[in-house]
Amino acid sequence: MDLFDDLPALPETVALAPGAVLLRAYACEQAATLLQATEAVLAQVPLRHMQTPGGHTMSVATASCGALGWVSDAQGYRYAAHDPQSGRPWPAMPACLVELAQRAAAEAGYADFQPEACLINQYVPGAKLSLHQDRDEKDLGAPIVSLSLGLPAIFLFGGSKRSQRPQRYRLAHGDVVVWGGPARLAFHGVAPLEEGDHALLGRRRINLTFRRVRNPAPGRPKPD
Repeated sequence: MDLFDDLPALPETVALAPGAVLLRAYACEQAATLLQATEAVLAQVPLRHMQTPGGHTMSVATASCGALGWVSDAQGYRYAAHDPQSGRPWPAMPACLVELAQRAAAEAGYADFQPEACLINQYVPGAKLSLHQDRDEKDLGAPIVSLSLGLPAIFLFGGSKRSQRPQRYRLAHGDVVVWGGPARLAFHGVAPLEEGDHALLGRRRINLTFRRVRNPAPGRPKPD
């Protein structure tokens, strides 16, 4: 881990692209509460390594909470109201997570964000996420809000085409990234997680990604 990871981080807003910002240390003060709420969700729905439609096993372990959960298997990528393993609805999204996502979205210029799904990804050293677009949602007018907890990671953020070389940003515990508008379909990913030992999470990084999935919330016009 970086020599300075144990020092208090200072809040800072970093512009990644038009419509996309990195809110450094945005959630640090409430990180322990957010982590506790996340662990309570994971006690109800276990993390699992999903299969891609091509038959590959994802190195990232995944779970969901909220009205909808993200699912990947031989049938494709999609959202479902029930956990396919248990057949039960996904756990409710904890209020503190909803509040964090809405506040961060507003800070980035996206008012009235109403997340329906929270994808929980757990990384261990060596786990990664290949460049991809978040395009399984019907509401592309709503932003993506992404919270990092635990070990630092290198976030790759590119353009609207996979061929565009992505920029690299180090995400630390408590950092939040928000992207929408012209950056909503930007390709992004996570480089292989490096070894480390975080004070709260040990050899893990947990990433929570909040999304509006269905048609725009009442009162908000659909994007052109």
